[in-house]
Amino acid sequence: MAATTKFELKLGMATREAFGKALVALGKENRDVVVCDADLSKSTFTSLFHNEFPDRFFSCGIAEANMVAIGAGLAYAGKIPFVASFSSFVMNKGFEQLRCAVAYPGVNLKAVGTHSGISIGEDGPSQMSIEETALACSLPGFIVLSPADEVSTMALIRAAGHHVGPVFARTGRMKAPIIYSADQKFEMGKAIQLIDGSDVTIMATGLLVAESIRAQETLAAEGISARVIDFHTIKPLDRDIIRKAAAETGAIVVAEEHLVDGGLGVRIAQVVAETHPCVMEFVGLTGYAESATPEQLLDKYGMLARDVAAAARKVLARKPK
Repeated sequence: MAATTKFELKLGMATREAFGKALVALGKENRDVVVCDADLSKSTFTSLFHNEFPDRFFSCGIAEANMVAIGAGLAYAGKIPFVASFSSFVMNKGFEQLRCAVAYPGVNLKAVGTHSGISIGEDGPSQMSIEETALACSLPGFIVLSPADEVSTMALIRAAGHHVGPVFARTGRMKAPIIYSADQKFEMGKAIQLIDGSDVTIMATGLLVAESIRAQETLAAEGISARVIDFHTIKPLDRDIIRKAAAETGAIVVAEEHLVDGGLGVRIAQVVAETHPCVMEFVGLTGYAESATPEQLLDKYGMLARDVAAAARKVLARKPK
């Protein structure tokens, strides 16, 4: 059932900043937690960890492949390494090392990408990570996280630190609306139903969770009952909540700040096909963006509540009577 049906959605900190604060908390709990960064510590907020534990922080320079390999070595030595950079760099530049030195042997490394999606803004398409979810999910044994706000980020980074095995977490540059109360419980692999509904289910991740809540409010004013679910874990997926939503609402919209090819949507569609087929629509990216403010980009490329609501209307028009 829904945790609540009313959200104020006040703006909080960016999920990348929440990641940095969660690292410090983990570092205080466990001396084996170490951090590697690729000369971007002020942007990734790993500088917070460096300030507290300089002897457990390793600056690897602008060399993400080397950083991942160093992190894997630290994991073999019994440490709990977090390696961090912009998502486009840690995943694209470090993919071979993530594959061969982390996924294949299943070492206990945590990779965190910041500045994910097009909401990085003016830095432009070369630094916009819109493929990393698909790449991370392709790595056997990896858990893939995509928190929506500061509360979920802190909780999930903590969970990642306690999990034995490889994890990738996706965080963002923009300040994100606060969705959860401080006492909300999170479990990797278990999605959270935020709002109940009977006509259509909106399944979202990251920044699109808040937009989906706003879309639900618009749809409710039109007499449409929309269920909203936050998929903070993209791998493994919560198959039970997907099957239940498909069976009970018969229509699904998936919303993500990522390429629709290979993202959360296709993973959910696979589960739907295997458990309870129903009509689906997808809100996401179909190509690269350009340089502009985050707000302009989210507007132009259809990442706002109005776009999620439009997809819900579209899927309902296709829903069998």
